[in-house]
Amino acid sequence: MDFKNQITFLKALQKNNNKEWMDTNRKWYKQVRDDFVAWLDHMNAQMAAIDNDYYDTPGKKGINRINNNLMFHPNKPIYKDHFGAGLDKRPNTGDFYIEIGIERCIFAGGLWRPDSKRLRSIREAIDYDGEVFKKILNKASFKETFGGLFEDVKLTKAPKGFANDHIHIDLLRNKTFAVATEFSTSEIFKPDFEKKVIAAYQEMLPFRRYLNHAITV
Repeated sequence: MDFKNQITFLKALQKNNNKEWMDTNRKWYKQVRDDFVAWLDHMNAQMAAIDNDYYDTPGKKGINRINNNLMFHPNKPIYKDHFGAGLDKRPNTGDFYIEIGIERCIFAGGLWRPDSKRLRSIREAIDYDGEVFKKILNKASFKETFGGLFEDVKLTKAPKGFANDHIHIDLLRNKTFAVATEFSTSEIFKPDFEKKVIAAYQEMLPFRRYLNHAITV
């Protein structure tokens, strides 16, 4: 993967964030996008080789659009400053997200503000065996990689049907169940970057499996 070409393109795009420039440089964009899709295919195969439950996700299915959604975020620029993709992307579950951007890169996964039905399922799982989930979150290597649950909006008191003094009330009040780690874009140019991707994927697996089991069983 020619990450230098990808970052060079993204920097040029941010300086010229308009449809006219994109149309003029469509060939460059397609080259960079195709290279990224090919790299995603490579990582897809790598992950499938180490995880028997991996959901095959070809690069073309995993990659996100480079256009921002202006319907919900009208003040954002037309185009993003990164390429993003989800791998191990089983329908209606939390995937393993990779973002390669100008200023930062991200590995993330889990569920961002799931709908009420899935959120209820997660809370019921925590009510049943929250100590298992906490063990995953408190594992030393997991905390070192991701810190903890992504900080997002929380309920001020227990959700309906749960006691305020519930042993796992700190988890039950969450509306988002996701983790992420950010790192400098310079890391993608190092020879061990792919190992870093695989390591993050493996570290996140128990967390994602717990959540995905909760919302699908």
